[in-house]
Amino acid sequence: MNNIYLIGLGNPGKKYFQNRHNVGFLLLKSLAKKYNETFLLKEKLKSYFSEFQINKSTYRLFLPNTFMNNSGDSVRAIVDWYKINVNQVFIIVDDKDLPLGKIRFRKKGGSGGHNGLKSIIEKLQTNNFNRIRIGIGTPPSIKGTKNLDTISHVLGDFSLEEKSILDKVYMRVIESLEELNTKKEELIINDLNSFDKDKI
Repeated sequence: MNNIYLIGLGNPGKKYFQNRHNVGFLLLKSLAKKYNETFLLKEKLKSYFSEFQINKSTYRLFLPNTFMNNSGDSVRAIVDWYKINVNQVFIIVDDKDLPLGKIRFRKKGGSGGHNGLKSIIEKLQTNNFNRIRIGIGTPPSIKGTKNLDTISHVLGDFSLEEKSILDKVYMRVIESLEELNTKKEELIINDLNSFDKDKI
């Protein structure tokens, strides 16, 4: 069985932990918690790291210890250390262009203006890597302007109502991640991309 490499994007530190931008961290923390595992800092990987078995496969989870805009430094260190192809990596990331409760699994693509993805594409010199994007909803407009208040939105915390929607999202994504070595990838992609929070 192949090893599975999951990298959640976010900003390290307590003050950012519940931010919308930290969905990748929050999801992988939920997965580790399900298996009673915790994360330890691995300096050489520039990440907090957790490893455990699911269905006879080894799952390696990483929470970069770099800030979001430098996520590529950590991903590069992980790819180099384990000598893996970039297509073995799954990046879990927030997406402000997707409504809250929507999930998109893509095999490749641009950064969509996301600084974490931008940094990874730059450091890996390719955009051919798996990414699971989790919708956090569109930022509100700045009063009296047509501009969106993106920074306050992504660095703001989820409301209780948003958290209850995300719990369903996490559960669905975690189920799919657990099946990565036992189910056809096309089916997993289809399951995630057609997910409907209102049908649970």
